[in-house]
Amino acid sequence: MTAVPSLSTSVHRQLAAALAAALPESADADPLLRRSDRADFQANGLLALAKRLKGNPRELAGRVVSEVTRGELISDIAVSGPGFLNITVSDAAIVNALAARAADDRLGVPYAERPGTLIIEYSQPNVAKEMHVGHLRSTVIGDALVRIMEFRGEKVIRRNHIGDWGTQFGMLIQYLIEHPHELDHEGRGDTESGTAAMSRLGRLYRASRAVFDSDPEFKDRARRRVVDLQAGEPVTLDLWQKIVDESKIYFNAVYQRLGVLLTDEDVVGESAYNDDLPTLARELEESGVAVRSDGALCVFFDDIKGPDDKPVPLIVQKADGGFGYAATDLAAIRNRIGTLHADGMLYIVDARQALHFRMVFETARRAGWLPEGVAHHLPFGTVLGKDGKPFKTRSGETVRLMDLLDEAVERAAAVVAEKTPELTAEEVAERSVDVGIGAVKYADLSTSRTKDYIFDLDRMVSLTGNTSVYLQYAYARIQSILRRAPEGAVAAAHAELPLAPAERALGLHLDGFAETLQDVAETYEPHKLAAYLYALASYFATFYEQCPVLKAPDAATVANRLFFCELTARTLSQGMALLGIRTPERL
Repeated sequence: MTAVPSLSTSVHRQLAAALAAALPESADADPLLRRSDRADFQANGLLALAKRLKGNPRELAGRVVSEVTRGELISDIAVSGPGFLNITVSDAAIVNALAARAADDRLGVPYAERPGTLIIEYSQPNVAKEMHVGHLRSTVIGDALVRIMEFRGEKVIRRNHIGDWGTQFGMLIQYLIEHPHELDHEGRGDTESGTAAMSRLGRLYRASRAVFDSDPEFKDRARRRVVDLQAGEPVTLDLWQKIVDESKIYFNAVYQRLGVLLTDEDVVGESAYNDDLPTLARELEESGVAVRSDGALCVFFDDIKGPDDKPVPLIVQKADGGFGYAATDLAAIRNRIGTLHADGMLYIVDARQALHFRMVFETARRAGWLPEGVAHHLPFGTVLGKDGKPFKTRSGETVRLMDLLDEAVERAAAVVAEKTPELTAEEVAERSVDVGIGAVKYADLSTSRTKDYIFDLDRMVSLTGNTSVYLQYAYARIQSILRRAPEGAVAAAHAELPLAPAERALGLHLDGFAETLQDVAETYEPHKLAAYLYALASYFATFYEQCPVLKAPDAATVANRLFFCELTARTLSQGMALLGIRTPERL
């Protein structure tokens, strides 16, 4: 694919050439071009350049303007204020740029210049426990980043680092040995069996915990069972695998409901690294990266201290010989760099784990396992209730993720049925999933990753405001326009036509899609794509109000405006798909 330069790129090139011609000694200076409310673009770089050259910025700006050719690309350029350049591009340049994007099946989005292997770790539920609202952000942010980075041509390896190892499994397995029919079931694979699987696991966990807490002899047997599990005793391992498999049925039901890309092949839990932990600990100790302290193997950091001003270590191995999260995270890094040859690693884990990852990454660097700049912890904020506190049920319990998604679909069904009463019950049910799940995902993804947000389903499924429903409705409205186009009316770009202000605004925004995706990929911030799409839908709403499409005065204008509609719909659909949200043709 030939790269499709954006208007800002083309204007920047022309300005840079004019700057080099006017001021040869500053040929490498950056014009600092950006979008502007006063014109299409504004260049601010001459102020800093004039200071460096000890010249008058307005006089220097005037010399640059005299070197700019007006015509096909730039229709007007003028000096403003202390030395800004206000630049207006021609209507033809806007239409031609959009035509080039429309002709490309990627809408002009280039592939990454140097694609590599990127590992994205996200979701990370615990075996035998229900996923709750706390898993939502990791799952949908990770899924969006996977889609965006794959679209840019990166080789993305998904990793679902589930909690499938540890002392609690001794309790669960021992109870299952003594109550062998606890996980018996029929059928599996769909949402129904996923819910049933979690119900069975919930009963197992609650029942085993009750016995563990009340029966000292059972507690002793459970602890011995942990030793059997770590030693690989066949019966114990078989029952452990049964619990893990049952949990995967449930996880997959949630992922199917959410519409995310995770599968069983992406699951590589803590247990996968178990065999490597003794070797890892020995290497860290022999190299001096880790030292023994009160029997535990620890890594210390001069700049990390607790409230008592004493060093806070990363504990690789406990005094009793057991391994915790730090060891498995370090083993995962060794595997991802040494075996999978990762060029980058993103960990989508909440902000409370920031210190843990800081210590793990530094330990891996000291050990020579992790090159500088490869691993990134991408923290995220908390989902809050309307009271501004972490989202809980009325009884104070953590909200189950599947319950939350089901309620979102129910709310969406009411909105869809009210908005489009002619739909059948089956059509309402189908669209309500797209709308409800999309509403939940968009509310999360439209929030800056590091910020908290309030979970408010009424606002999420609203047809107005910055919601996925608003964007889905904009897309459906465009599809309705295209369906109603008279026979013989075909969307086609007409660069010879003058553009109305609303057409110009929409066109300039459409041209920014590729640059927005590049920014998102560089900063790992999906909310920037959501903001772009919301603005696109808003620009289209103004265009729709001010620029009649099917009732335009002549055939060429009809075709040109249909072209704007069609490109807007494609951009909305592609952008929403990269966020993991569907855009129904009718709503």
